[in-house]
Amino acid sequence: MSRGNLIVISAPSGTGKTTVCRELVKRMEGLVLSTSYTTRPKKEGERDGIDYFFVSPERFDEMASKGEFLEWAEIYGWKYGTSRKVVEEKISRGVDVLLEIDVQGGRIVKEKFPDAVLIALFPPGRETLIQRLLKRGRDRSDEIEKRVAVARRELEVLLEYDYYIINENLDETISKAILIIEAQRQRVACRREELEKIVSQFGGDK
Repeated sequence: MSRGNLIVISAPSGTGKTTVCRELVKRMEGLVLSTSYTTRPKKEGERDGIDYFFVSPERFDEMASKGEFLEWAEIYGWKYGTSRKVVEEKISRGVDVLLEIDVQGGRIVKEKFPDAVLIALFPPGRETLIQRLLKRGRDRSDEIEKRVAVARRELEVLLEYDYYIINENLDETISKAILIIEAQRQRVACRREELEKIVSQFGGDK
């Protein structure tokens, strides 16, 4: 059985990465979204174990100290982490795992999994990002200014990623992301076991 792929999607807050990730999982067979652990409070409509695993800061720190996270980071005062065990188990079964994480986590994942595919989502521009943050109505004006300032630093790091998509139109963005993931699935390194079985049918050299 071929191993699954590890796909990372990162973007500044307000770019639309959550929507993109959820749509990708809906539209692609064999792709699952990893559920992160977090210390932040549950928002209205969120479900524990579906959107996030909501844990206390003490429990989170205990898990981190035991090395249970593939990566973790503190963002806007709250901690977020990805279960190493869950990701490795799914990949070993040939399932592609999608991580919706920040740029700090993306760097760590690439160090531990050099074959991971890192996809950067860019907003079309600064004003568009501000308008999207205003439209979702979650943040005060001073918080939006802070997020835009952080976005500048994140975008510079995202230039290190393998692929980029400027998220202007949702359907076009998802189509491009699907093409990237499908291309990764067709790499020889990902399908070597299957391909070697075909080669073996031809016997040795004569």
